Amino acid sequence: MADFKNYITPRGYARLRHEQDTLKHVERPHIVSEVSRAAAMGDRSENAEYIYGKKRLREIDRRLRWLDKRIEAAEIMDPAIDRGLKIFFGATVTLGYLDGTERVVELVGVDEIEVSKARISWRSPMGRVLMGKTEGDEVTLNHAGETTPIDILEVAYLEQEPDEA
Repeated sequence: MADFKNYITPRGYARLRHEQDTLKHVERPHIVSEVSRAAAMGDRSENAEYIYGKKRLREIDRRLRWLDKRIEAAEIMDPAIDRGLKIFFGATVTLGYLDGTERVVELVGVDEIEVSKARISWRSPMGRVLMGKTEGDEVTLNHAGETTPIDILEVAYLEQEPDEA
């Protein structure tokens, strides 16, 4: 068993499994056949295809070991389970700023961060500030020497949209 728990949403877990399957069953076998073909050409010490292929195999194997550990430690948490107005892992939170702007963020696992889709880690500075708070609370984010007051306008636990293939 792993020494830590890797909290992750079902969508994030599916992404890790998809990457693992692709590396194991598509990329790695393809690179192995390329390396075999390059090795058959003769002198391996000056064979760029062989050298690059072996390097790529090491990279794939390293990534597979990392994925295996993350998947083994995965603790899947479904954000669609309503936890009320308190912010926990998986919450979708609407934040209000002093200048009148609003921002919606989703608290996800560390392997799922996508800033462009407003998916932030529950362990990030903002995630840690929000955890355990409720609708109507005001929090202060201290970041890069500045303090930013933020109002929590809405907390929701929504069904996840699948990622585009």
